[in-house]
Amino acid sequence: MTTAATTATGAPSTTAGRLFALGRAEATLLLRNRTALFTAVVLPVVLISTLRGMLRKQAENTPGLDVDSLLVYGSVGMILTFVVYYNLTAAYVGRRGELVLKRLRTGEARDLEILLGTAVPSLVLGLLMAALIGIGGSLGLHLAVPVNPLLMLVGLVLTLATMIALAALSSAFTKTVESAGITTLPVMLVMQFGSGLFVPLEVMPSQLADICRLLPTTPAFQLIRVGWFGTDGSAAPTGFLGSWGAAAPYLVTGTVWLGLAVWGAVRYFRWEPRR
Repeated sequence: MTTAATTATGAPSTTAGRLFALGRAEATLLLRNRTALFTAVVLPVVLISTLRGMLRKQAENTPGLDVDSLLVYGSVGMILTFVVYYNLTAAYVGRRGELVLKRLRTGEARDLEILLGTAVPSLVLGLLMAALIGIGGSLGLHLAVPVNPLLMLVGLVLTLATMIALAALSSAFTKTVESAGITTLPVMLVMQFGSGLFVPLEVMPSQLADICRLLPTTPAFQLIRVGWFGTDGSAAPTGFLGSWGAAAPYLVTGTVWLGLAVWGAVRYFRWEPRR
């Protein structure tokens, strides 16, 4: 009797299966949305040329500035900013407005699975583009191999987790998909100019750089940089062991900001439009 009932209803779904199904559905919607694809794929690539010009001008006033390494690092950061944070904010707002999130909550998927499943296409696309830029740029510009790949991975995970939480939080204050470009602009500017992507921290006045190091996304991005090059630009490059010491303050600050972003997302995220 139990076997027959199980056969009739099918095998119970798993977390991995639910994430895959949600991610596949979201990927289909992303591929059909040309505006979202343009923002996620084309716009960051266009901005890379702007970044190169800015870094060259900064190098004129800052002797010894490593333009090539900063170009690759900044490009990877911009890719993740647009593809993950901005695109995911718009996705959450769009699915909420279509009542998709509300309907999904009546099924087997848990709340966290719904949020992560919606984020899967943005994460995959962002990681693929970042890997292409990072590996291709490193080989083309003959950059050194990463000093601490494990620290890079920690920074990448912290970056992605913080961006997902910030996207969920930003969506709570975004009424429509069209207004996402306005509501996400402050965070985008902080990520690009305050986190050392467009303007390296070492070219800023020391007091301003210290303030920027305390911003929400700066620690995660700087962990990637320290793991990659062995320094955040404020000191000489170090080896594998030394990179952990340089990264320690960023690990603490980044973890605190991630906790605050998750708390804000849990507190303010809305599953259906306001009536």
